[in-house]
Amino acid sequence: MCCLKVGLFLSVAEGSAGERWQHLKSMARHAEAVGFDSLWIADHLMIPDHGVPEHANGRWECWSVLAALAAVTSRIELGTLVVCTSFRNPALLAKMVDTVEEISGGRLILGLGAGYYEPEYRAFGFPFDHRMGRFEEALQIIHGLLRAGAVDFDGQYYQAHDCELRPRGPRVAGPPILIGARPNRPRALRLAAQYADYWNMYSLGAADDLLSARLAVDEACARHSRDPSTLQRTISTYIDLPEIEHSSMSAAVRSYRSSRVWTAGTTEQVVGRLRAFALAGINHVQLWLEPNTIAAVEAFAPVLDLLNQE
Repeated sequence: MCCLKVGLFLSVAEGSAGERWQHLKSMARHAEAVGFDSLWIADHLMIPDHGVPEHANGRWECWSVLAALAAVTSRIELGTLVVCTSFRNPALLAKMVDTVEEISGGRLILGLGAGYYEPEYRAFGFPFDHRMGRFEEALQIIHGLLRAGAVDFDGQYYQAHDCELRPRGPRVAGPPILIGARPNRPRALRLAAQYADYWNMYSLGAADDLLSARLAVDEACARHSRDPSTLQRTISTYIDLPEIEHSSMSAAVRSYRSSRVWTAGTTEQVVGRLRAFALAGINHVQLWLEPNTIAAVEAFAPVLDLLNQE
C-alpha cells in the first residue's frame, strides 16, 4: 500500500460544473468510490477571472458546502485549502469547525490562511489591513479552542473571553490544522511550526524547489523547538488528463496553464510523479484534475489502483 494519501480539489466556482450542488455531490461520491483519500475546497467569496482581469467569479460559501459533503459521504476526509480567517470571527469559526467534525464523524482537515484577494474583502466588508497580524491572533484563538476546548484571549484585533466549545466533536483535540508556507515566508513558517499538524506547499515544480521548501520547514521547526518529523508534509499540484475533453475548462483555468506546473502523461508517468513526492517525504497530495469532472475522476482511477498495489 502506498504511504501517500491522494486528495481531490472540488471546484465551487461560478461558471464551472461545480456551480451546481448536484454535480458537487456526484463528484464527491465518485471520488470516494474510486479510492481518493480526501476532498478539498478553497474558501473564497469571489476570485479573479484571469482570462478577464476586470471580472471576478463568484463562489459557493465553503463551510455550507463542507457540511453538505460531510452528510453525503462516509469515508473520505474533507479539507479546506484554505479557510480565510479574516472572513469569520475566529471563535465562531472554531465552533463551525467542530460542528462539521461532528457531521463528518471526525474526517475534517482544517487548512487555515490569511487571505490575499483585496476585492473580495472590500466587496463583503472585511478589513484588509494587518492580515498576518489578524491571522496570528485568529490562530491562537482557534488552536486554543480546538485543542483545549476553552480560551480567554484579548488581542489587538480579536477578543474571546471565557469562551468554551460545547458540545465537542468526536476527536478530543479537534481536527488537524494545516498551514501553507513558502520558503521565503518566515512568519508563515513560524506559525506552521507553532500551530500546524500539516504543512502545505502549492504548485511545486522542480525537485530542487521541494528540497529547499522542506529544508525551510525543518529549520523553522528547529528554531521553535519542534521535532520536524511531527509536522506532516503536503503538496498541491495540477494534473492534466489529455485524453479527456477539456470543453468545461474555465477561462481562469486556461490562463493558469501558462503559469502553473502541470503533471501530465500516461498512467504510469503520473504514478511515477506521485511516488517521487512520497519518496521525498510528502504524506498527502491535493490534486486539481483538469477537467474537473466525473469523467476525469474515473479516468484517474487507474492511477489510484497502481499506487495502492504497493
